[in-house]
Amino acid sequence: MRTRAGYRLVALDGRQRDSPPRNCALGPDISRATSGSRLDTDGCWFIWDPDAVLWSASRHAERCPSHVWNPVHRPRLQPKAVRGLNRAWNLYRVQRVDTSEFNYHLPTRFIAQKPVEPRDSARLLVLHRDTDQVEHRTFRQIGDYLETGDVLVLNRTRVIPARLWARKTTGGRVELLLLRRIDASAWECLVGGSGVRLGTRLYVEGGPPAEVVSEADASTRIVRFESPVNDFLSRAGHVPLPPYIHQSPDDPERYQTVYGDVPGSAAAPTAGLHFTPELLESLQRRGVEIAHLVLHVGLDTFLPVTESDPARHRIHREWCEVPRATVEAIRAARSLGRRVVAVGTTTARTLESAAERLGAGVAPPRRLVREYSGETSLFILPGYEFRVVDALVTNFHLPRSTLLMMVSAFAGRERVLRAYEIAQREEYRFYSFGDAMLIL
Repeated sequence: MRTRAGYRLVALDGRQRDSPPRNCALGPDISRATSGSRLDTDGCWFIWDPDAVLWSASRHAERCPSHVWNPVHRPRLQPKAVRGLNRAWNLYRVQRVDTSEFNYHLPTRFIAQKPVEPRDSARLLVLHRDTDQVEHRTFRQIGDYLETGDVLVLNRTRVIPARLWARKTTGGRVELLLLRRIDASAWECLVGGSGVRLGTRLYVEGGPPAEVVSEADASTRIVRFESPVNDFLSRAGHVPLPPYIHQSPDDPERYQTVYGDVPGSAAAPTAGLHFTPELLESLQRRGVEIAHLVLHVGLDTFLPVTESDPARHRIHREWCEVPRATVEAIRAARSLGRRVVAVGTTTARTLESAAERLGAGVAPPRRLVREYSGETSLFILPGYEFRVVDALVTNFHLPRSTLLMMVSAFAGRERVLRAYEIAQREEYRFYSFGDAMLIL
């Protein structure tokens, strides 16, 4: 049983849950819980019995039979319905998540401008979801929390020099950020500059001429180049750094993971920046299985959520692939009762996109994954039930971002924001070149 992503549960005493208790049902009349039922309705109430028998009713008294719902007092049920129950009822309300709840204040001094050396000397905040315990370690000590047979899944994508400069026929300068390849010569691009409309001719500095062939939305365009732009990126392109980083690192490879070998991203999967070849080798000697997938990071890394209802946010599609070897490694780990540890939100999103689903209204098959190759538009919000990922390595994310919402879905919004407050008190470094979290 789960709420629809983007909703939470609020008890009468103010306690909140990002996911409901087991065995829930919802409806204007009494109905016994069914596995896989969903709570979708903003404002509806439901009753949870700790003995795992659940009944529910609408908050609108006039729509409910009198024997089901009393808007002032505790709900009353037919005698036969409560036969054998010997514990108190818990009453919850379904409430929509608001984007403002993922906001937090971060003084600029906490935003890391340069990566630490060596990579694995970054700090590591370990958050235990079951106990709320927080530990402060160094990233190279991450192996202390991994067990023989666990699968550590890495994203092999590599950042391409995706920022191009071009001129319009009027002479005006335009910035193009390559986000997603449509075919050999066409790309979806984030455009910086005015007057870039359908039919606009662009002359790439050091590259081929191009033309805008479609307007995707207010800031993105489909641009077709006269010859494949990949052939020109090495000399015409620039690695796009996040806007909060004001100076390029001395070594461009510091904005790449040591294992990234599949070009295609507009931004780095930053949780992986902390690994060194030596650290990965030491984890393998401990018996940790290393597996790989690919997701090419695109537009949403750069954009905050502006809609008050995050479910209305348009998340852009990203290409990803989960190979057979990774599927087999995960299934082998499951057979031994071991965990799947996702390195980064990109890896988590890809694994969850590849999770096998049995269809609407059916409880999710815990921990199954299949081969997958294609685009994903999966937007993970609180209320989402993770099917594959057991533990998550991640950096500290921007306020109001889809990444912070995903981490909150995994660990709970209040718990995550509390950890962020602790991180500030302990002088952790935030964002792409910052320190890391391990959420268990």
